[in-house]
Amino acid sequence: MTSAWLLPEHLADVLPSEARRIEDLRRRLLDTARSHGYELVMPPLVEHLDSLLSGTGEALDLQTFKLVDQLSGRMLGLRADTTPQVARIDAHLLNREGLSRLCYCGPVLHTRPGAPGAGRELLQFGAELYGHAGLEADLEIHDLALDGLAALGIDGAVLDLADARLMRGLMAGVLCEPAQIEAIYAALAGKDAAGLREASAGLPAEVRAGLAALVQLYGDEAVLDDAARALPERPLIRAALADLRRLAGHARRTHAGVRVGFDLADLSGFAYYSGPRFAVYAPGASDALLRGGRYDEVGAIFGRNRPAVGFSTDLKALAAQAGASGRRTAIRAPWGEDSALREAVRSLREQGETVVCLLPGHEHETQEFACDREVVAVDGQWIVRAL
Repeated sequence: MTSAWLLPEHLADVLPSEARRIEDLRRRLLDTARSHGYELVMPPLVEHLDSLLSGTGEALDLQTFKLVDQLSGRMLGLRADTTPQVARIDAHLLNREGLSRLCYCGPVLHTRPGAPGAGRELLQFGAELYGHAGLEADLEIHDLALDGLAALGIDGAVLDLADARLMRGLMAGVLCEPAQIEAIYAALAGKDAAGLREASAGLPAEVRAGLAALVQLYGDEAVLDDAARALPERPLIRAALADLRRLAGHARRTHAGVRVGFDLADLSGFAYYSGPRFAVYAPGASDALLRGGRYDEVGAIFGRNRPAVGFSTDLKALAAQAGASGRRTAIRAPWGEDSALREAVRSLREQGETVVCLLPGHEHETQEFACDREVVAVDGQWIVRAL
């Protein structure tokens, strides 16, 4: 018989040291977002299923826990991603004519782990910019993402760029069954040249050649020159390559420590993104630290199809990459009802200090805090001295 206190698979409690580190990262990211002009929103954890899954495709549907609302009888979903909710807020609650810069941070729940070793409950932080179709919005989102990682002390970041328009331009006018499209995308994602030849059988020769070229188009900026030669001369493809070149140049100029790479066959989330997309990696990380890009159709289902670009990340995964931040210093104080002692403790806390009162019998337990000072009575006065 399973013990009642055991948690379901791939779910875990967050204990004090890790919780403190995650909360520290959350505050730094929210402060960075606010410094860029982004406003915080807090969507509900549960929402009507049809709204929660609007425009997101089958993948998010499979990741969403579903339940019945005992009040209305309608199907509800526990959010697996916050972006559709933020798009709804932009479209129906804010309904601004100009820009909306929004950020969020809250839990999301997945029916299955998204990657080996991953959990099913993530603490998702994200930022989204609505209302500007120009590349300036993409540049701003890249800046915010990279500035956020820098604020966490993560060095050696690699910005990996791609663009959904390359595939859209290549496949324009070609009729394919959904199963064939999925097979093509799967082969591209796996860099499976043989599988790609099989999946693209029957397509026009120019399209097959372009797909075969995409598998090889990853590396440094020389990839863009290779792509210009290998892919068909089509406006959507040329626009994508020009934008990728500008995004890379901006990142190098504004974030000197960031390396830029390209993987033009990286089409994960192909049904979702509509333009430039990016991921940020760091040395030693098994997966991307954050992902984002342009998804102009995200608000269409809510009746407001306007430009949108953003990114999201899991703070729990970021905490592992950011490393330990050390125990917070604190002041220990004796427990007592003496009014002068209590006033001294209150004053220290108002100044931003952490003061741990030692309860009787527990004088040596400070747990998470590194007490480097103590409150002591000297000549009838309560003072702080170093330990």
